[in-house]
Amino acid sequence: MRPEHLEQLYTLSQPALHPDGAWAVVSAKRQSFAADAYVGQLWKVPLEGGSPARITRGFSDGAPKVSPAGNLIAFLRGGQGSPPQLAVMTATGGEPMVITDQKLGVAEFVFSPDGKQIFFAAAQPEEGRYGTIDGVAPAAEDPRHITSFQFQMNARGYTEDQRVQVFVIDTPDPSAEPPIAPIGRAKKAAGENAPKLLPEARQLTSGDYDHINLSPAADGVIVISARHEGRDNDLRADAYLVPADGGDPKLLNEPIPGHILSVEAAAISGDQLYLVAVDFGETGQGYAGSNPGLYVLPAQGGVPTRISDTERWYINALNPVPAADAAVLVIANERGNGKLLRVTADGTMTPIPTEDGAAVHGVAYAAGKVVITAANGDTFDEVSDVTTQSRRLTDFSADFRAAAGVLPAAETIATSGDGYPVHGWVVKAANYDPAKSNPVMLMIHGGPFASYGSYIFDEAQVMAAAGYTVVMCNPRGSAGYGQRHGQAIIGDLGNLDHQDIIAFLDHALATVPGLDADRVGVMGGSYGGYMTAWLLGHETRFKGGIVERGYLDPAAFVGSSDIGWFFVKNIHGADTAEWERQSPTTYVDKVVTPTLVIQSEQDLRCPIAQALRYYTELKLRGVDAELLVFPGENHELSRSGRPLHRKARFEHILTWWAKHLPINA
Repeated sequence: MRPEHLEQLYTLSQPALHPDGAWAVVSAKRQSFAADAYVGQLWKVPLEGGSPARITRGFSDGAPKVSPAGNLIAFLRGGQGSPPQLAVMTATGGEPMVITDQKLGVAEFVFSPDGKQIFFAAAQPEEGRYGTIDGVAPAAEDPRHITSFQFQMNARGYTEDQRVQVFVIDTPDPSAEPPIAPIGRAKKAAGENAPKLLPEARQLTSGDYDHINLSPAADGVIVISARHEGRDNDLRADAYLVPADGGDPKLLNEPIPGHILSVEAAAISGDQLYLVAVDFGETGQGYAGSNPGLYVLPAQGGVPTRISDTERWYINALNPVPAADAAVLVIANERGNGKLLRVTADGTMTPIPTEDGAAVHGVAYAAGKVVITAANGDTFDEVSDVTTQSRRLTDFSADFRAAAGVLPAAETIATSGDGYPVHGWVVKAANYDPAKSNPVMLMIHGGPFASYGSYIFDEAQVMAAAGYTVVMCNPRGSAGYGQRHGQAIIGDLGNLDHQDIIAFLDHALATVPGLDADRVGVMGGSYGGYMTAWLLGHETRFKGGIVERGYLDPAAFVGSSDIGWFFVKNIHGADTAEWERQSPTTYVDKVVTPTLVIQSEQDLRCPIAQALRYYTELKLRGVDAELLVFPGENHELSRSGRPLHRKARFEHILTWWAKHLPINA
């Protein structure tokens, strides 16, 4: 894979199934260098007979849902330079009608159970901000008066002046004659009685709270929100029922003594309400590395009961999908991959078989049929029917495979210094030759409570195609191997994780013929940037390092990062001396390895000051260091940044390695 192949990588939405289970609909989006944007449309995917077909032609159509009666498809339509709005079309085809005009766009939506209404969430800008007054540019807005800890969020910016609120709209008939705007004498005569061009949307929530992750209920919509007293001092979030006819939201999950939950997702199946939540203990400020769990309670509300094993299961933060017999379908992280589970209210968890090595990203259920979107060892996202056995229904990756090919990831397990197993993968370079000296690239994931998987990964494919054999693993601190594995490094970063990563690298060097231990580079982002900088301060074996969007200076993280108010003491402990001991910047005087620092200007998770100080400290000590800064980007540059920036990022990375770790040295 080369940087220009980014245009051929499709990302699929959560699938939606027609109520009779005959077909699914998904959004397929890709990067466009010409538009420097993500473009895509909706596709109808038959489960039996026929081929997938594009059914819309918008610039950026996404997040489709089929109405409960199966006669409509609703989705979000974005234009070039304009935010997404809610659109509706008949399921048999025809021109969609856009039915909202929210200033900052619509974030998400759901149909009511009877399909007569659509609930949607949209950020509401404070008057005078975000272009609500013509001629008032961002730099000319009034000052912000801040009195809270939680006032910003990566990829969003300030939050208190653009709270996400819930609206309801009557479902329109897209086959009806469209309203016509009167002009001239007709407009004057109509006055206030002129026909409205858009259906009326009624706002159901208000206040200094966000309302997200909508899920349908019989008499309203379920949302996730932090509306409790003291919400600024903890990470608690709850499930609320917002009545369709207005009225105060009703708290559904009653408190559990000694356990403050951060609810992430919710859904009703039968007479049960299922929640995905993280238990943040008595303080509500979290235990790093805690597995999100699945909880159940009566649909009308009550005290939640955890039904997933705390140690084993990491339940992904997607709304559970209602299935037959009051069960739900959920996705769990297991050994780096997304595993599909059917769960009943008594806690019975039944795995639903998918392709070996598949990373399930989305799931839908209807009429006994189950479809998923998943990445695999040889594809990016595809739709599969897994009702009885896994059967791929799409092949959006065909052009990519034809143009770039896919280099396989070989699974392997190393043994750390204390005997602990370390799971990971090796992707051999395109020009790998066991009889020659092959350069190696050690890649380190972010998190730390995240993971690599066996599915195709663009970063590894680019580096392997360029001639580097990629080594990547899930050391202690990673997700998907049990809660003890995830929490093993808390309060002592740079110890067991360092040990595991180096053990896995040495294992690959010893067991894969031709890998050159004297020609190794290291790179990583976020926590991966932390560990790269940490290794560079403790090892001299690498020919070069790339520290990207790194967490590099814990003390400076407090107050500058969107999570800095709690994260540092959560992961290092309360002792500031430990913050210093576990800081990569403390050991910058030990670094002798050429280092490229990559940073985004609008990163609020690991702010640019982290990178600027680290880079400057390297330069002051005479280290061969370079800084690459991307304007307008945030912490998600490598995953969802502007296409031309993502392409440029890969090009700069390859140029750096060509200089410091040439393929044919």
